[in-house]
Amino acid sequence: MWSLSKADTNKKKDHISVCICTYKRPELLQRLLQEVCNQKTEGLFDYSIVVVDNDDTKSAKNTVISLKESHQIGIHYFCETKQNISLARNKAIKEAQGDWIVFIDDDEFPEENWLFQLYITAKEFRADGVLGPVKPHFRVEPPEWIVKGKLLERRSFATGSIMKDVREMRSGNVLLSRKIINEKELPFDPRFGRTGGEDTDFFTRRLAMGCFFVWCDEAIVYETVPPERFKRAYLLKRALLRGISTAKRKRLDIFNLFKSLIAVLLYTSALPMLLMTSHHYFMRYLIKDCDHIGKLLAACGVELVKERSFEPDKIMTRASGLEVRSTEAIL
Repeated sequence: MWSLSKADTNKKKDHISVCICTYKRPELLQRLLQEVCNQKTEGLFDYSIVVVDNDDTKSAKNTVISLKESHQIGIHYFCETKQNISLARNKAIKEAQGDWIVFIDDDEFPEENWLFQLYITAKEFRADGVLGPVKPHFRVEPPEWIVKGKLLERRSFATGSIMKDVREMRSGNVLLSRKIINEKELPFDPRFGRTGGEDTDFFTRRLAMGCFFVWCDEAIVYETVPPERFKRAYLLKRALLRGISTAKRKRLDIFNLFKSLIAVLLYTSALPMLLMTSHHYFMRYLIKDCDHIGKLLAACGVELVKERSFEPDKIMTRASGLEVRSTEAIL
């Protein structure tokens, strides 16, 4: 485990800017800010918080002001009026003052040693960035097929694992060295700001530059999963968008197009049998199918889904316990 040397103790502490982009989720943002303000640092670094409100009505402003008045951690509020997550992330980076930049989403919340674990892992492995797990946090019990199929779960890796597959790299729980941010470019491409895939594009370009990323399995973040995401339509739309974003990010060659075509033929032919035998397997492979279908159609200039919804998840929260209820029936 990395530890401070005598030379390190004489240097100025590193400063971390925790960047949060938010859109119409004041209750979840409040919970997140409270958890971020209570992070353990063990005296190794200082940190502050940058909040970028992607809502032109500035719906998050009062939440930020109230937390700022009750905590010693510096909290800075900014607004990006154009609804585009890439523009919001870019503004956060521009306003951040840290040697390190951390991104966490407004529907997530971390454990108390989250920031500490990201930081010491970066130091131990001399990494340009560190990614950590995002685990689902259900307030309403999901359907059995969601759980069995692990459809809302993400892969984790052993701490120190080198991250080279952009499909496993996201901006929901990541620490980045300021050194890998080129001030002359837009780190996150606005073309993907309404479809998703801006983080995949970012990591693809950073890997091409030779940046070194590792995993920290102890830097745990939880993502609140509302019942709206239990819907089959949501999962399939997300898969189609993922395929569309992939096609937009890179010019697909004949080999990759052929691979997706074969995948569609295989998955589609297997679906009737899977539907009769195992619904969670049926949904898992239908999602994979839609991913490749979205890719193929986008390569032909056809986009079945234009962008992801910018309406906030329809959940209700109460200050005591953050009870979450759906306003829609689950399909």
